[in-house]
Amino acid sequence: MTVHEREPAHGTAGAPAALVSRRDPGTTPRAAVLFLHGGTDESRSPCRPWQPAALRMRPFVRAVASALPAGGAGVFLGEVRYRVRGWNGPDEDALRDAHRALEELALRAGDVPVVLVGHSMGGRAALRAAAAPQVRAVLALAPWCPEGEPVTHLRDKEVVVLHGDHDRVTDPRASVTYVTRAQEAGSQATIHLVPGGDHAMLHGARNWHRTAASTTAALLGL
Repeated sequence: MTVHEREPAHGTAGAPAALVSRRDPGTTPRAAVLFLHGGTDESRSPCRPWQPAALRMRPFVRAVASALPAGGAGVFLGEVRYRVRGWNGPDEDALRDAHRALEELALRAGDVPVVLVGHSMGGRAALRAAAAPQVRAVLALAPWCPEGEPVTHLRDKEVVVLHGDHDRVTDPRASVTYVTRAQEAGSQATIHLVPGGDHAMLHGARNWHRTAASTTAALLGL
């Protein structure tokens, strides 16, 4: 299956597009997967597609594409493009870009169920963006889960967290706490701690890719 880039020139209301297509079925899709890469706590620097955090997500896109049935099963695959690299406190820039990408997806594909796959800061943005009604499930990879993150919006939604137990950037214990709180709020949430896993998911990378791909396919119901 060929994964290609199709990038619209502008997004909602003429703003720079927040959604980059990595695979478009060419017809009205029946579902979509959006990928959200990592970033940093505070930064107003522009986010570029050749930066390491963005490049690290490309193998996950390819793995998910390969895990889909022949023809792609009518699933749209896209990446959320951030304007800046940082979350930036109350500005929540990555979350704002995730919301814009979901709006653009709705314009392009209609009201289709969406699975969000996010890493690190992108995991935090994906978990927050799951409040959108079209988001049915989230796969969070080594997510950034600060204390007090909201969880009530995850009620009746599926959440899977994969976190390396040797992560020194985001805390796997915080992910365990987050998942427990999500379960208490009514979410179908689970967490899998990856033995020896690091934050960049480079140790045992093939296993990360395979697991993420099979999990995403399951969340799509395929």
